[in-house]
Amino acid sequence: MIEERKERANQADEEQINIQQIIFRYLIHWPWFIVSVVICMIGAWVYLFTTTPIYNISATVLIKDDEKGGGASMGSELEKMGLDGFMSSSKNVDNEIEVLRSKSLAREVVNQLNLYVTYRDGDAFPAKELYRTSPVLVSLTPQEAEKLPKTMEVGMTLLSTGAMNVQIIVGDKEYNKQFDKLPAVFPTDEGTVAFFENKDTLAVIQPEEESEERHITAFINRPLSVAKGYTSALSIAPTSKTTSVATVSLKNSNTRRGTDFINQLLAMYNINANNDKNEVAQKTAEFINERIGIISKELGSTEQDLENFKRSAGITDLTSEAQIALTGNAEYEKKRVENQTQINLVMDLYRYMKGNEYEVLPSNVGLQDAALAGAIDRYNEMLVERKRLLRTSTENNPTIVNLDTSIRAMRSNVQATLDATIKGLQITKDDLAREANRYSRRISDAPTQERQFVSIARQQEIKAGLYLMLLQKREENAITLAATANNAKIIDEALADDNPVSPKRMIIYLAALIAGVGFPVGIIYLIGLTKLKIEGRADVERLTSLPIVGDIPLTSEKQGSIAVFENKNNLMSETFRSIRTNLQFMLENGKNVILVTSTISGEGKSFVSGNLAISLSLLGKTVVIVGLDIRKPGLNKVFNIPKKEHGITQYLTNTTTNLMDLVQQSDINKNLFILPGGTVPPNPTELLARDALEKAIELLRQNFDYVILDTAPVGMVTDTLLIGRVADLSVYVCRADYTHKAEYTLINELAEGDKLPNICTVINGLDMNKKKYGYYYGYGKYGKYYGYAKRYGYGYGEQYNDKE
Repeated sequence: MIEERKERANQADEEQINIQQIIFRYLIHWPWFIVSVVICMIGAWVYLFTTTPIYNISATVLIKDDEKGGGASMGSELEKMGLDGFMSSSKNVDNEIEVLRSKSLAREVVNQLNLYVTYRDGDAFPAKELYRTSPVLVSLTPQEAEKLPKTMEVGMTLLSTGAMNVQIIVGDKEYNKQFDKLPAVFPTDEGTVAFFENKDTLAVIQPEEESEERHITAFINRPLSVAKGYTSALSIAPTSKTTSVATVSLKNSNTRRGTDFINQLLAMYNINANNDKNEVAQKTAEFINERIGIISKELGSTEQDLENFKRSAGITDLTSEAQIALTGNAEYEKKRVENQTQINLVMDLYRYMKGNEYEVLPSNVGLQDAALAGAIDRYNEMLVERKRLLRTSTENNPTIVNLDTSIRAMRSNVQATLDATIKGLQITKDDLAREANRYSRRISDAPTQERQFVSIARQQEIKAGLYLMLLQKREENAITLAATANNAKIIDEALADDNPVSPKRMIIYLAALIAGVGFPVGIIYLIGLTKLKIEGRADVERLTSLPIVGDIPLTSEKQGSIAVFENKNNLMSETFRSIRTNLQFMLENGKNVILVTSTISGEGKSFVSGNLAISLSLLGKTVVIVGLDIRKPGLNKVFNIPKKEHGITQYLTNTTTNLMDLVQQSDINKNLFILPGGTVPPNPTELLARDALEKAIELLRQNFDYVILDTAPVGMVTDTLLIGRVADLSVYVCRADYTHKAEYTLINELAEGDKLPNICTVINGLDMNKKKYGYYYGYGKYGKYYGYAKRYGYGYGEQYNDKE
């Protein structure tokens, strides 16, 4: 249990150290964060200053819908007056919303408000948009603007003299002209551009000062493209599923323009809806007026004939018998008149229907057949719906195709009903003719003049009755036209929000703050990913689990290879004292051979081994340092040994040589001895593999307290692996900003395969001028080595830790 608690405590300490290292890694670059945050904040301010804010303008409207209680339809009002049949209304809110957001309706609004022409004040920074405040208005007809290949840019320079220079650019074409006064016209290949003074604004055409010029630029776009932009920014949605109230919203940079657009959109929608509803009534009025003109002429002719007949015949009275006969005959003649009237109306409708395939039929013109009148009303409703849908779609739309099929079927039904009605009226006509003939025979004896009088009077009566009926229907149709109400009722007028919807100032500044912090973090992280060489203890700890016995600061070449001196407590001396102490903790009793190696040359292997030997000698222990890098001996240079031919290679090649005669005492300390590499042999690997090496090291063990082996780089040759069999401890030297991180794969393989005994590592060449290494040194750091002492069971480690 105690060991588990210790293990958890160690893991917590390591995790805390890692977090501290990560935080410290970024905090040392705090100037980057300050500069980045300031730059991003300035960029956010510039963006907010130069970006035109977008506002949300909304209005609430009630779309009249019978199904959802949107309001009484015109048909129901006419039904109350007994004038039903002229109009039927069954609106669907979803369909009306689609009509409201249609591009065709938006283009009508754009053309009506001249929104395809925009103005900017070139003298303001940022450029200010002039909606209805431009002193000069530019005009180009919508038809010509729709044909523009690209946006037409009209640059206007208003001079102090009242003149105006104009430059028009359309694609690659450019036009220039000067006008002395307004209004003026400017013919171009793309159309005639007109210029007018805006009398609806307080803006002046001339600049405020005589020496100044005012620059205004107008942009003329295609109305359809502008309409598409407005429809994409337009949002229409019902407030709930149970009502026909909808909210019309538009996002625009100018609140006044957005308000005008929504108001005009609703006005144009009502106009188009009223035109759709009045189409049947208008067609009926045309038919009635045409028939009244014809009947009026026929009635006038019949009355003139009756007047002439009475004057010539001198008719004044009729006999009683003739009167009775005439009374009965008149009754049937009246029925025949009504029958003939119905036949005439049906025949007129039949001929009208053949000549107009998709035109609505006159409704409620006096037909007595209810089935026929109902069929005509339903047929008219389908035609009105078809024309309405064609405004926002094409004839290839599946809805239109299905509706056309229904219309053709209904047309056939109406024609069949007309045929059946005509046949029925003909049968009735024959019956009435038979009954009338009975009375005609009764008055056959009457004078010829009276029969002629009756015939003329009958024609006059027929024409007069038809004329009066048509006049009545015309008045009813006029009431229908006058009773048309708007389809959309405005509940809340268009009003802009107080605050813009974009850009959001707080969100922009927050994003700038996050970006200001994120950019340095990302850069530092990417730099860390691209660094292939170790930088210090943190990197080594991540790459290997081997113990790190010391961190050696970087020294200049002027100081030489010897950095440890007696009776000096500088940073380098303290560093090697800590390395010496940790190595003593790791060495078992009776073990005294320390091997020093590295991956490649240049990592400070000889430097570390030489100064480590000096530090051990300062303890009063006899130390010998052996140059076993026999391929490239380096100890001679470190200790300034002039004779390169005397060394351990002489003993390895000839074991009869006295090894102690080859050992030289150092002039640095009396306890330090040096055994150089000697002459470079032709077969170094085979030489090190001989038993002579064991004999030499064993002899040195007996004569010295510590034996330091300066070996060749293990990543370049296999010599060091052969030497490892005689060593007790291996010190692997790596160098900050020099040793590649990938080389720790080799170090870990050597440790896992026990190819070198008891491996530990030393970090050499830490640049103390870099802030990231500043926390490595100080007496407080020695406390970490207490862990090594406890790991290897040395009780005096506690005393050392307490002492420190």
